[in-house]
Amino acid sequence: MKISVNREACTGHAQCNAVAPEAAYDLDDDGYCAIDVVDVEPGLGEQARQGAGACPERAITVTGS
Repeated sequence: MKISVNREACTGHAQCNAVAPEAAYDLDDDGYCAIDVVDVEPGLGEQARQGAGACPERAITVTGS
């Protein structure tokens, strides 16, 4: 499973990290998602999906199972 972030669409709401802090949604110093593509650790798939769903800009895609 992978998380992909369209960093150009991210506006720094940081809701992905607030909802799913363990699912690899690392933020920069300004609150913007600091990742492009990252593998989701085993057992964190549901949290990764919840974090993506919390993004008001829909800038995050979770793929795989």
